[in-house]
Amino acid sequence: QKVTCSESSQAKKSQHAEEAIFYMNCRAAYLTVLKSSLENIKSKEQLSLVLQQAGRNPSQKTVNKYWTSQTTTLNFDDFCTILKKEKPATKTELLEAFGKIDTDNTGYILHDELYKILTTRGEKMTQDEVSAITKQADFNCGGKLDYNKFCDLYLTTSEQCCKTAREKLEVDSRWRQQQFGSQAEASSEGITLPMSKPSPRIARKTDHKLAPTKGESRTPSRPSSAQSCKASISTTLSMGASSNRTTKLIEPDTMKEWQCAQSKGCFYLEEDGEIISHKYRLHLPQRSTVCITIKPLNVRQVEGKSCHWLSVDTALYILKENETQENLQLVSFTEQQNKEMFGWKGELGSGVYWLLPFTTGCRLKKVKTQIAGEAKLVYRGEDGELALTKEFRAALLDIFETIDLDGNGLLSLEEYNFFELRTSGEKCDEEAWAVCKENFDMRKNELTRQGFMDLNLMEANDREGDPSDLWVTLLSLGYNKALEMTEACPFVIDIYAEKCKPRLKAIYLEAGSWQLNRAICKSVVNKGEAKVMDGCENIIIYTYKAGRRITSVIENKSENKVIIHVNNEQSKNCLSNRGLTVFAVEVAPKSMMVSQHVMPLNEQEEWLYNGVHSLL
Repeated sequence: QKVTCSESSQAKKSQHAEEAIFYMNCRAAYLTVLKSSLENIKSKEQLSLVLQQAGRNPSQKTVNKYWTSQTTTLNFDDFCTILKKEKPATKTELLEAFGKIDTDNTGYILHDELYKILTTRGEKMTQDEVSAITKQADFNCGGKLDYNKFCDLYLTTSEQCCKTAREKLEVDSRWRQQQFGSQAEASSEGITLPMSKPSPRIARKTDHKLAPTKGESRTPSRPSSAQSCKASISTTLSMGASSNRTTKLIEPDTMKEWQCAQSKGCFYLEEDGEIISHKYRLHLPQRSTVCITIKPLNVRQVEGKSCHWLSVDTALYILKENETQENLQLVSFTEQQNKEMFGWKGELGSGVYWLLPFTTGCRLKKVKTQIAGEAKLVYRGEDGELALTKEFRAALLDIFETIDLDGNGLLSLEEYNFFELRTSGEKCDEEAWAVCKENFDMRKNELTRQGFMDLNLMEANDREGDPSDLWVTLLSLGYNKALEMTEACPFVIDIYAEKCKPRLKAIYLEAGSWQLNRAICKSVVNKGEAKVMDGCENIIIYTYKAGRRITSVIENKSENKVIIHVNNEQSKNCLSNRGLTVFAVEVAPKSMMVSQHVMPLNEQEEWLYNGVHSLL
């Protein structure tokens, strides 16, 4: 047992050391181009430059993948995420690429052939750019390119970029202060790395004083527990076992008289851990008492399949639209609980409201599970024709139920496009929808369940039974290879209004916006307990508890950024959305940000939250 523990400890140390080196290299490259880790990348050119400083050689296609038409800035965490995805090229990979041109395996490529390829294929180079390569004496001779030498020089240059950036980081004291403590003094076991929080896909202008924004208040990438703490504050909350708390949101008899609007939606978990969901616009024609609820959608249960998403926490933040969509004011949020349903009841004036769904990420997160075998999606019948398996048909019916937002048993073009955007990133236009109408079962210009089934069967036929594209669809919708929905949580929203007919419509499918982050911070500040950090009156920790959730928010009133170390090691039966017991967060001057959300690991048992926030 001691040997096993020792090996496990060594493995963890090695992993921590590798991660620490990775984030040090990220920071070194970032600070070679930008003045601070809080400063944002503001252009494609800057993105390309910092990637080059990190030893990458990004093509224009790669840069465009991360800097879309909707991107305005990228922050340091975004940069780290990109570097994790864009691995540096190895010599083996480079030689394989050249080997496809050098079919005779001579080790050389004629300059004329190289010129023709580089100026006509892929991202076409200019004649001068190609000449700059062929004139290099280190790897050219007799009108030929020695690509083995070229690869060696390429890799040496790449490593030199990284080395130069690291040296600058060590020499410049201003940069050295941003390393979060000394690498030499830090214990390997004490280094913990919080989950990266990538920025929303659609960037918006932000209220700097209230909302965490790209690069302004974020989770630093490499905190160390070896650092000294200037001041600290501890918050302890003891919570009883869950009894499925019930609060009467509305009297059953009264509800029958009220008018109702309903819409479904879904939380989807991205590869990087980011959660996206539908966003809604609510219109009330006149002032009325309303009741707003949200709960996980209990789609048809398949025997033997567990419904992981039913335990996922859900909430809605209600924001009032004033003059513009950018100017949203927090009204309230769903904090009353009735079993798995959360709701709010109160009076709203006439006008337009935005409903922003939220889940903490405590229950909806990446989980590595062993799958016995890949489920079969299609088979060939006795007549040789392709057909969908019973299991796949059942999954498709669940998917249909989820994406049929208005619940009328049909898919409108608008509903279908949410599905298309999620699975392929593209929209279906009116012309393509007309083609669908000619080939698949529709009613009133809306796709039926059978039409949806036939559409997926056609996709299988297009690939002659190869299920690859079907799996892309399933995985993007949160299914694993056993056809279990483990990385998504469908939900349903109900709006009851006493005096008017409410109108509810899904508008976007995107990551949590800055308005949502600001709303969460404001709600915790308004309703939570505030504690000023001992010895540092400019740092305030707000803690709010409601039902199954505890949320803490850090407010930094000072003129300087601060790094707050968070320790949950004394908590019992707790689950943090950070996925860690010890981590650090960096808070920009004059701003607020969420420290963490915490829920019970086992709801049937008591749980103790003990969060210690320390100023480094």
